[in-house]
Amino acid sequence: MTTALPDASPHIRVAIVDDQQLLRAGFRMVIDSQPDLEVVVEAGDGAQAVRLLTDHPVDVVLMDIRMPTMDGLAATAQLTALWAAHPDTAPRIIVLTTFDLDEYALEAIRSGASGFLLKDAPPEEMLAAIRTVHSGDAVIAPSTTRRLLDRLVTTLPAEQLADSGKASAVDSLTDREREVLVLMARGRANQEIASDLFVAEATVKTHVGRILAKLGARDRVQAVVTAYETGLVRPGE
Repeated sequence: MTTALPDASPHIRVAIVDDQQLLRAGFRMVIDSQPDLEVVVEAGDGAQAVRLLTDHPVDVVLMDIRMPTMDGLAATAQLTALWAAHPDTAPRIIVLTTFDLDEYALEAIRSGASGFLLKDAPPEEMLAAIRTVHSGDAVIAPSTTRRLLDRLVTTLPAEQLADSGKASAVDSLTDREREVLVLMARGRANQEIASDLFVAEATVKTHVGRILAKLGARDRVQAVVTAYETGLVRPGE
């Protein structure tokens, strides 16, 4: 008799938060069609999302920005604060919007969201974004997130760039850690960074972990935001 092996790749549990029921149904159909993804929570506004996600375990949240009762910006801020005590296991939030480079999405990224996605993005881009933010150490993609981060520095006052409260944390990075952070900001995955710097991928993972710890960042996107805010990385680099 053959004994079944335990599932080595458990489903990525996804929550969909959007006030449009038809859109949620479409997202659920696409996500549930994947063998490694499963929608486990749906909410029609931010307040309902906060109530449900306080106790329901999920891995990735697709969060609409513009909703009644409580918008996605407030919900993102509340949830990231709620999950701050356990950053290693905290769910990741992907902001959804119909507006490219929406200023509200930009604020959500600053508040702790780990990605930015247009609602009309191709299904494969949405699926890739879910897997990307869940993996934690992958490239910061999709492309709209990079464009959003490129715009970040132009929306910050000069004095905030010069004295953002994070400059000392960036100063504490070693030269190699700065190199790694700059490559992260360019959207490079760990394997690509390892190739660029002629080091082992495990070494890059160690550097990334130390960068996140020194910057107090939950994930790569938060670290890259800090790099932009302090002027370590400039738009278009």
